[in-house]
Amino acid sequence: MATHSQLRRKLNRLVLYRLEAALAWIFITSMRLLGPVAASNVGGFIMRTLGPLLPSSARMRRAVARALPALDGPAVERVVRQAWDNLGRTFGEYVHLDRIAAHYPQHVELVGAEHLQALADDGRAGIVFTGHFANWELCGITASRFGLDLTYVFRRPNNPYVAKMLARARAALGGHMVPKGKEAARGLVDAVRAGNHVGLLIDQKLNEGIPVPFLGRDAMTGTLLADLALRYDLPAVPLRVIRLGPARFRVEALPPLRFTRSGDMRADAAVVMHQLNDLLGDWVRDDPGQWMWQHRRWPD
Repeated sequence: MATHSQLRRKLNRLVLYRLEAALAWIFITSMRLLGPVAASNVGGFIMRTLGPLLPSSARMRRAVARALPALDGPAVERVVRQAWDNLGRTFGEYVHLDRIAAHYPQHVELVGAEHLQALADDGRAGIVFTGHFANWELCGITASRFGLDLTYVFRRPNNPYVAKMLARARAALGGHMVPKGKEAARGLVDAVRAGNHVGLLIDQKLNEGIPVPFLGRDAMTGTLLADLALRYDLPAVPLRVIRLGPARFRVEALPPLRFTRSGDMRADAAVVMHQLNDLLGDWVRDDPGQWMWQHRRWPD
């Protein structure tokens, strides 16, 4: 039987969830009224104005300075400001994913379509991967245009009301979502064994991963992509999203990567993830303000 304190905590959580949901509804409704371009501009303005004042920006400045030592103080500050601007724009665009998908050519320049078409036509499972660059959700929308019904991992919000709102916004991505956690790997393996395709974001810290250099420093890196690609001999197509403006992007599909198997899975996985971290690192160096520096990629 629940105690009084447990009931009180449950009630407080319910009230908080409803308040969060109300604020989320106001945000989503307001942004929907603005349209994709205006919503992107408003989101960018808010976050590039407020973001640099937040405590987390101090950690971002340290991370940028260590990863890109050639930058001086003002240049580091510009990257931090650009990263907040990009995140704000992504928030504003999120509620318009359905409109962006419906009017794809107006919003996206696609380079390397032949690589996605080949992945869709080869009759076997495969991987599409990226990192948190520009508006990374464009990867799912792009893949769906080629009939690539991706299975991907997502973190379900604790707030069930907000979770439903986000699920509606993400419907434009297509595909199948498996919740982050113990069952995530199983869901992806099942998809691969069924001959389907999976989508992975590979630039986040994973404490259960292995230390792999990223932008010159060891970062705990998940090996799921390497494990799947090596075990099932899967091609992996990199997708890079580049922001060209408000709700305007270039998506670059690169040639599929194939990985050599030596028989030592642990060693091979480390080699693969080193290669992929180097690739993402090159993307960051090319335009550092488009990467999500807000994520705590390194321990300090």
